[in-house]
Amino acid sequence: MKLQQLRCIVAMVQNNLNVSETATSLYTSQPGVSKQIRALENELGIELFDRSGRQIVSVTAAGKDIIPIAEKILAGTEDILNIGRQHADPHSGELRLATTHTQARYVLPSIIEAFGEHYPRVNIHLHQGTPAQMATMVETGEVDFVIATEGQHLYDNLVMLPCSRWNRAVVVKPDHALFKLAQLGSLTLEALASFPLITYVFGFTGRSQLDNAFGARDLKPSVVLTATDADVIKTYVRSGLGVGIIARMAYEPELDGDLKALDASHLFDSSVTHIGMRQHRELRPFMYDFIARFAPHLTKERIDQALASPSRNARSQLFEDTELPQY
Repeated sequence: MKLQQLRCIVAMVQNNLNVSETATSLYTSQPGVSKQIRALENELGIELFDRSGRQIVSVTAAGKDIIPIAEKILAGTEDILNIGRQHADPHSGELRLATTHTQARYVLPSIIEAFGEHYPRVNIHLHQGTPAQMATMVETGEVDFVIATEGQHLYDNLVMLPCSRWNRAVVVKPDHALFKLAQLGSLTLEALASFPLITYVFGFTGRSQLDNAFGARDLKPSVVLTATDADVIKTYVRSGLGVGIIARMAYEPELDGDLKALDASHLFDSSVTHIGMRQHRELRPFMYDFIARFAPHLTKERIDQALASPSRNARSQLFEDTELPQY
């Protein structure tokens, strides 16, 4: 049994059983992936995937039992490498983050810049994906941390630490009727629902809070366009397609002066951004430092305490009285 074989079966699941995409993600060929999987199945004496002709169509019952173990083995090998790197050179290495566009674009730049000045020999890699993809990246050791707001149920196997709260803003053109209503103090969910809306794709950047708020009032807004990128949302607001709902941090007065931002904190519950990692994993000193820069209340002691906690409820109790910074 070889690590590359385990990488192949895990990557197949990550890439929705698409051999071509799996080969691309592993920098190898499609025949190479198929050969590695077949070799492992022959060694085990079972099939891990169901096939229709040459096409893999589903994961077998045996595969569902074995692949999660393969994920843990691959993550464990990454821990061994990290410990070795720490002893070889404490001030160099890699920091790999999976995050949303909003965090990467509006929150992380200043943090990464300051971190880079302090650790010039630590390379930082940013990965983006769906919440499900980002969860798998952490579980398999492909990335060190995930920074996420939505899809918390997908991270049940991870230690998720609360970092900050953020609210939303409604963005419109200055001549839009909604801006005139807001000036009269009439920015309501009912008013919003009467206009075409442009907002985030469900599952990204707090979209579910919007759906919950409208649903609680039995309102069915007309969402005419969705995107994972706030800059795309603002572009289509400028084109006159509709009213934008974005994270408040994504409105930049210097760059977005042609749009008006209306506070929507009274319409939608705030969202909490978390940073997540595998439980019991080994963190290098510069990793603790990065987390503290991102969320100052997350000291090494509190992180270690959370990593050692036996359950999500126990971890939640560690932070129940913590006042999170607001964005």
